[in-house]
Amino acid sequence: MSIVVKELSRTYGEQIAVNNISFEIGKGIVGFLGPNGAGKSTTMKMLTTYVPPTSGT
Repeated sequence: MSIVVKELSRTYGEQIAVNNISFEIGKGIVGFLGPNGAGKSTTMKMLTTYVPPTSGT
């Protein structure tokens, strides 16, 4: 089983939090790294359906 993300975006008003990301995560141990403000938390919230994406699947 894997997680597949295609062209996922999230905006808050005019502020772009996540802009058109696509990736696939296979089974195993995964790290999610990036600088402050890169959209890591917003992406995880969308993956867990806590926050709906503005566009994408």
